[in-house]
Amino acid sequence: MGEFLRHALGASLRVLSANSVADWLTAGAVAFVTWSTLLLARRVAHSRLGRPAAAGRPFAVRLLAELIGSTRRYFLGGIALSVAQEGLELPPALRATIGRAVLLLSLLQIGIWASRAVRFYLADGEADRGSNRALAGSLGIIDFVGKILIWSLLVLLALDNLGVNITALLAGLGVGGVAVALALQNVLGDLFASLSIALDEPFVVGDVLTIDTLTGTVERVGIKTTRLRADSGEQIVLSNADILKSRVRNFARAAEARTLATIRVAYDTPAETLREIPALLEGIVRAQPNARFERCHLKGLEEWAVHFELAYFRVGPAEHPLLDLQHRVNLAIVESFQQRGIRFAVPMRRIVPGG
Repeated sequence: MGEFLRHALGASLRVLSANSVADWLTAGAVAFVTWSTLLLARRVAHSRLGRPAAAGRPFAVRLLAELIGSTRRYFLGGIALSVAQEGLELPPALRATIGRAVLLLSLLQIGIWASRAVRFYLADGEADRGSNRALAGSLGIIDFVGKILIWSLLVLLALDNLGVNITALLAGLGVGGVAVALALQNVLGDLFASLSIALDEPFVVGDVLTIDTLTGTVERVGIKTTRLRADSGEQIVLSNADILKSRVRNFARAAEARTLATIRVAYDTPAETLREIPALLEGIVRAQPNARFERCHLKGLEEWAVHFELAYFRVGPAEHPLLDLQHRVNLAIVESFQQRGIRFAVPMRRIVPGG
């Protein structure tokens, strides 16, 4: 240990003696001025590009402001150190060490820039691409996978520049990756299933789904699971891989929703009134907003009632639920029948005494 300290001290004295005091002061001044200038330039550029009025600027300008704001001080310090050491007489080994340190800082900064760019494109860039509810579910998935790819590549580049044989490392990782993939095949299956959901978009956050026998509103699409909120209040957690294997019914994608209404009237209703009922029901449906009439027929003569069947559609956006339309139509039918003296039929059984 003492021998190592003496060797290090001797090397330090040789480095100091190879440069005059003026050289060291000049190098220090160059480093300080360079670092201060870069910090000032970063602050000015970020304040000009990132001010509130810049919200309406092109996507590239706002992205540039985001990247400038994420530039770290240690990266600027590495640039200043690299510039300052050019005026000094340094041993090749020390100069190489400084070069590797600056390179590692640069790779770290590049990773931060790339991660911020991906995040900005997915989140802040949504305004340029238009509102998309699918982004709420796929944002975390794509951002997670993107960061893994970015930082994995940068780590390999850093190891390669540090002299590590990454070819052998990649071969070892490949063998180990097979073992890990076999052990985590269910987790990886859910991960790739989440990517399929994010890219193919069979549903998005806010959609109402029926998956096999389960029905609920999509709350979150995660890396491993998708979470639904049932009408009864409980949360339903489903594996992404299981969802892709199931038959999914997405009611939010329905341009129209059809309903059948059964109206039974009493047999003592006059025939002329029975002829008027289909036109009456058609007028009620056509008077409703977001409704499309299909048909109305006297479908059958049952044991205790005259049976009419009414078919109509809810049309338009999903914020007009079918139940609201059914509610309005049913109330209008009751009011119209009461005004015209038409009685609804109810099941009856006649009991004859002594029979």
